[in-house]
Amino acid sequence: MPNGADTHCPYCALQCAMTLAPAAPAVLEAAAAPEAAPAARLEVSGRDFPTNRGGLCRKGWTSASLLRHNGRVTEPMLKGSDGVHQPISWDQALMLITAAVKDTQQQYGNDAVGVFGGGGLTNEKAYMLGKFARLALRTSRIDYNGRFCMSSAAAAGNRAFGVDRGLPFPVTDLDTASVILMLGSNVAETMPPFVQHLQGARDAGGLIVVDPRRSATAAFTSDGGGLHLQPTPGTDLALLLGISHVVVHEGLADSAYIEANTSGYAAVVRSLNAFWPERVQSITGVPATLIRETARRLAQGARDGGSYILSGRGVEQHVDGTDTATAAINLSLLLGLPGSARSGYGTLTGQGNGQGGREHGQKADQLPGYRKITDPAARAHVAGVWGIDESLIPGPGLPAVELLKSLGRPDGVRCLFVHGANVVVSAPDTNAVLQGLRSLDFLVVCDFFMSETAAEADLVLPVTQWAEEEGTLTNLEGRVIRRRRALSPPPGVRSELWLMARLAELLEAPSTFSDDPETVFEELRLASAGGLADYSGIDYAMLDRGEAAYWPYPVGSTGTPRLFADGFAHPDGRAVMVPVTPSKRAVRSFADDSLALATGRLLEHYQSGAQTRRVQELMASQPQARLLIHPGTAAARGIADGDYATVTNERGEVLCRAELSTAVRPDTVFLPFHFPGQENANRLTEAATDPLSGMPEFKTSRVWVRRAVTTQDPYTVPAGARLPLHVKEAS
Repeated sequence: MPNGADTHCPYCALQCAMTLAPAAPAVLEAAAAPEAAPAARLEVSGRDFPTNRGGLCRKGWTSASLLRHNGRVTEPMLKGSDGVHQPISWDQALMLITAAVKDTQQQYGNDAVGVFGGGGLTNEKAYMLGKFARLALRTSRIDYNGRFCMSSAAAAGNRAFGVDRGLPFPVTDLDTASVILMLGSNVAETMPPFVQHLQGARDAGGLIVVDPRRSATAAFTSDGGGLHLQPTPGTDLALLLGISHVVVHEGLADSAYIEANTSGYAAVVRSLNAFWPERVQSITGVPATLIRETARRLAQGARDGGSYILSGRGVEQHVDGTDTATAAINLSLLLGLPGSARSGYGTLTGQGNGQGGREHGQKADQLPGYRKITDPAARAHVAGVWGIDESLIPGPGLPAVELLKSLGRPDGVRCLFVHGANVVVSAPDTNAVLQGLRSLDFLVVCDFFMSETAAEADLVLPVTQWAEEEGTLTNLEGRVIRRRRALSPPPGVRSELWLMARLAELLEAPSTFSDDPETVFEELRLASAGGLADYSGIDYAMLDRGEAAYWPYPVGSTGTPRLFADGFAHPDGRAVMVPVTPSKRAVRSFADDSLALATGRLLEHYQSGAQTRRVQELMASQPQARLLIHPGTAAARGIADGDYATVTNERGEVLCRAELSTAVRPDTVFLPFHFPGQENANRLTEAATDPLSGMPEFKTSRVWVRRAVTTQDPYTVPAGARLPLHVKEAS
């Protein structure tokens, strides 16, 4: 539908509905800016939809400005010996890729070629990328950036419930809750329209937010809105065990629900004995009175008005993230929340298609329909849909962090494809990632801007943006929605479906590879049929009619807006309660003058910032990274508000302005992760991972903070300018 369409926002998993329409002449004139020429041809308006009810955040309102940005890559770009990218033809690009794949695999083996995907790809592209990697590239080495986002929540959900769907209920169910426990999620900044669904709990005084920082979401608990629990970073698991201890030992658990619907209760009770509130207070810093009050409010809400427990990345992006999410699930099961008509447990998916992106084959260990790649029946089913012998499907590959660690090594990946990810900014320990990328024999990056990762590529391929393509995505509720084309892409830009179809032909892949999104979706339906994430009963026609489609949606059904009403996905229909306990690493304390670094998002920016840092309005508001530091902590280091500070550890150094705030604990500093170069927070984060999920330790890194002396008054540096060249640490 060129020149306008009803579609959804390109950013987070809330997938707010919007309409894109031709901009009026006055709007075009007002939108004109030096970095966006010609001006965006479309304007955005909010559209009524259950998740956003017509509202959008600043990112959504400005999303169309990137569609005609003059920084757009519109031709294949090959890096020369001088390090400069120059345009080449698509035929040349395809020939170079084909030769690189064949040469690499002939010399090093099939798994020397790797693929790194993204949680923003449509379902069709995510599905085809998994198929392309395994059949055209013949490699097992595929994973995606959702490993940095949802993997711990997914592992915990699969272990407890037998299935992983972010919210197993429509988001509007939250509207009537009297108590909502928010664990490590700052929705007021990451997905602002979501906040309206918390209003009922806030009005009832039942919004409980767990966050070491007094975030914008935590601020909603003031004036009688609820409680803010501010634990020491990395101690969320102990806190949840303390709350569960109170539930069990004060007789607040729903014993009838536990007996009828769960297994493992006795072992969990034994594991809780060591976590009485006063001991948990000594570990977390959260007063025992608040721990008890939280447990009592949750139990009261479950009996009377509805209680929900929601988790986010703040409690999951740790080396014990799966166990922490499991503790939250155990708490919800003790209270009888999952599957209840008025209560529930869920986790908030972050990326735009973070849910669908992990269901259909771009994860190292999965096949379409959320099938395990090691399951013989799953392999046989997918092989039948693809029309191949099952033996042609490789086994499981490496999760994202391990995949990136293998780059350039003799037995690792030597040729890498990157789709929809900016790992130079977003991956943990980015200095090591950058070294790995530079040691590759050939790096291909598909993007619409010259991102920091694309700048490292041997070959950059220009691909379509969201408003230039058709497809589907799956939002945080497990609802499949339609992305509709609103305008034609610039000449020279191609769909990734087109790219994979052409390359599959050149590489003589078995099976078929279509570049038509609806055709691909029809194949996805067949491949997912019978799996946990069954899309077989969904088609474009019903989505275009506006019908709600929540998976699993087998043929002949009406979908599943609310999971667990009739039991859980384990063979016996019961949820599994798993005893967990904090590791020594999780409760470690920093005895010297080091601090705990937490990372997170800002209202104005999204993920690595590759898109939002190109939007004038957003950059004007948040032009650079700022280190949030407590005034007392800053004073001890001679740091004043606005000073430059160095943040260092054994992995790297960040240089940025300091912002004094009592919103952070004295033992903690906070950095946003949207910025590149010397402001890149992920220079400091550790590539240690959760043993079950592969999730990196993003949220608690040990750092040292010092005032930096500059040769230029930091207050005179223009907003958005880069830091001065001559900067040194204060003695």
